[in-house]
Amino acid sequence: MTEKYLEALASLTLRPERSMDALSYVSGLSEEQRSKFVAIANSNHVVVRAFRALRQLSKKNAPCEIRHWVEHVLTKSESEIVVALDHLEKIDALFENESSPLVVLKSLDHWPDIGNDLDLYTCMPEEAVRELFTSKLNARLKPQSWGDRLAKKLNFVIPELPKDVEVHVGRLGQTGEHVRLAERFISRSRKVSFGDHTFRLPAPEERVLAATLQRMYRHLFFRVADIANTARMVDAGEIDFAELESAARQNHVWPGVRDYLNIISDRVASFRSTSLNLPASIRAGWRNEHSSRMFVGGRFLRLPIVPLGTSLYASQLGSTVLDGEFKSAFRLGLLPPLAAAAMVAFKLTGSNKGVW
Repeated sequence: MTEKYLEALASLTLRPERSMDALSYVSGLSEEQRSKFVAIANSNHVVVRAFRALRQLSKKNAPCEIRHWVEHVLTKSESEIVVALDHLEKIDALFENESSPLVVLKSLDHWPDIGNDLDLYTCMPEEAVRELFTSKLNARLKPQSWGDRLAKKLNFVIPELPKDVEVHVGRLGQTGEHVRLAERFISRSRKVSFGDHTFRLPAPEERVLAATLQRMYRHLFFRVADIANTARMVDAGEIDFAELESAARQNHVWPGVRDYLNIISDRVASFRSTSLNLPASIRAGWRNEHSSRMFVGGRFLRLPIVPLGTSLYASQLGSTVLDGEFKSAFRLGLLPPLAAAAMVAFKLTGSNKGVW
């Protein structure tokens, strides 16, 4: 059933004008199934995009019950996004007052949807970030896991904001191995308007790099939003692929970037009949083997850890060592024991939150 939900969401998001089959499918769901459909749409960060498509399609092609349900879901989601943007504006203003630029990572890539949390990056010192959130926003700092400490991530809960705020401080990557790459997220950032709000976002190339770090080097699962977001940037011609390749090679993640873009392209082709317009340097030698191994697990499309995840990790670690970046290599070397500890913790307690 989850696979059907994901297919319907991808269709509504990637080709909304040709998704009558998706409307028919959703219209036939029970009330319980509709609730699960909304939950999966939310987990995949496409509620607004998918339900706006459903609203348009259902105007003349669905019973009143479905139209009312679609409108209810949209109203609820859009009101939550307004609250999140208002809080984000307050946070951004505080950092501006401290003359420390704040970059919004990933969360607004999903626009008009938004992520489950507000993901931010700053080069402000960690203690200053803690003080700013706790004293100015009355925020509560959540306990840091081992992984959070290593990656230099702080998670805050702010009163009246239903989303957590995750702040990356001076580093990026699962073990905080990327410092030079992180600097690009500030130096090449740009201001982008979202309705009445304006925020600083990474350049398109860094947005692809951030998505690659998260999908290929950390989670090994894809949201529908990842596919839609990247397809939108490629279709609009926003990405300087030469700049992207140069940055990815310098920071030892070019294999992951190539795989990420090719997997996205293959998924897009399954709905649009044509793949993304990617340069030959990215498509060359691609055999679709990773895309064909994707499977539905939980609420997402997943990739196998072996061999894909392990090979990308080995490649990153090896090239980092060869470049003499031993501090970053040391951090990367901590990933296997951290993963092993997380596995043991999960088996013993059913959770690995204290580790990851």
